[in-house]
Amino acid sequence: MGGVDPLHQFSIEPIIPLIIGDWDISFTNSALFMMLSTLLICVIAHFATNKPHLVPNRLQVSIEILFHFIANMVKTYVGKEGLIYFPYILSLFLFVLVGNVIGLFPYSFTFTSHIIVTFALASLVFVGATLVGIAKHGLHFFRVFLPKGIPLYVAPLLIPVEIISYLSRPISLSVRLFANMVAGHVMLKIFAGFAILLTSSVFLPTAILPVMMNVAITGFELLIAVLQAYVFTILACIYLNDALNLH
Repeated sequence: MGGVDPLHQFSIEPIIPLIIGDWDISFTNSALFMMLSTLLICVIAHFATNKPHLVPNRLQVSIEILFHFIANMVKTYVGKEGLIYFPYILSLFLFVLVGNVIGLFPYSFTFTSHIIVTFALASLVFVGATLVGIAKHGLHFFRVFLPKGIPLYVAPLLIPVEIISYLSRPISLSVRLFANMVAGHVMLKIFAGFAILLTSSVFLPTAILPVMMNVAITGFELLIAVLQAYVFTILACIYLNDALNLH
């Protein structure tokens, strides 16, 4: 994490500088850990599913449980019609989950702590769900802004509110994930700094409390990392359900 500044850990640093005209397309630490996360997911999935055992090993059991968990989530929040989108929902969950968790390791980088990354993921969900809705319902999809049974005289007031609410979805989805990752890692950094300062003091036992707090916060952050990936995926399913069923 480097440095005493708790925000230093979020700095995007170029690894392979590459500038073309006014465009800076350098390969950064953020891009590196996105690639590592994707590679890790692919490697684990390959070893778990390449040669399935009649009596599953622990890795295969874990992957099967995860598959059933996400499949049940899709069926619950989208319906059986949504199972066609299961590969995307599963990939989204794993990418966000690994991105959240990998940042808890020393000298790593939490790319989900950057709003540009979370907003890009949320925008893919938003645009994808909207296109699915339009493809299924055509122009009737825009009835989502004026639900059935609403009197027409309310439309001038309700429609702008519904449009603003709908367009704010990728913003709220991305900010929720970004803010939780930043807050948690800043708190970890601050308590780690306290532990280092107190360890160097004359009275060594004073470092025990912040160290214990840091261990507890690390466990809490792991829980938050998993929970935020879960919430992100559930909301993606809900948005997809709204597009398919015009809720």
